[in-house]
Amino acid sequence: MSEEENKLSQETTKLNREEKPQVEQKTNWIKEIIQWFMMVIIILAAVWFLTHFIIVNARIPSGSMENTIMTGDRLIGTRFSYWFKGPQRGDIALFHWPVDPDTIYIKRVIGLPGETVEIKQGKIYINGSDKPLKEDYLKETWVEENDGFTFHVPEGCYLMLGDNRNNSQDSRYWAEVALEQGVAKNEKEAEKYTYVKKSAFIGKACFRYVGGFKNLTNTAHYDN
Repeated sequence: MSEEENKLSQETTKLNREEKPQVEQKTNWIKEIIQWFMMVIIILAAVWFLTHFIIVNARIPSGSMENTIMTGDRLIGTRFSYWFKGPQRGDIALFHWPVDPDTIYIKRVIGLPGETVEIKQGKIYINGSDKPLKEDYLKETWVEENDGFTFHVPEGCYLMLGDNRNNSQDSRYWAEVALEQGVAKNEKEAEKYTYVKKSAFIGKACFRYVGGFKNLTNTAHYDN
């Protein structure tokens, strides 16, 4: 090999050595970007999965559940609570409103499938019981639409009332609303909109985290 060729070979080797770290640095930078991108995708996918299949993160838009839950409060509910069993009396539940399923409501479960629920003088009686349902969660003395109601809850359905009975759009009114909005053609057809089907439930409210922490699952003492 001539001196000129040897010099050219040395210069080429030198250039290759200088370029290699730059190529490696660029490759590492690209790998890092891809890793961060994949991490963001995984986090977003996990959040989507949690909020669509495991939990409900809800903001309370009205005062129908006062003073248990106040307007503007935020709460967490669990979607899986009703996967293997139905709602229980006293549960605070989120569900698709029967009159307009695109609207989400939050109320308390009062009547269970197959039960007869009577409202008499501001008290609730289940299946002809002499003792009224104990409702120490009510906001105030119940005076609005508090008498003369008898509900025969169909199988697979539930009767829902708000804790603020004097200002709550609940099962007492939904049949009438269905008629007014033309969703039902007659009173007999409208009756079915009084109740919430099990398939319409989204989840069970568990705790409030905005407005002061509050456990919303302690409902055992609400039964007779």
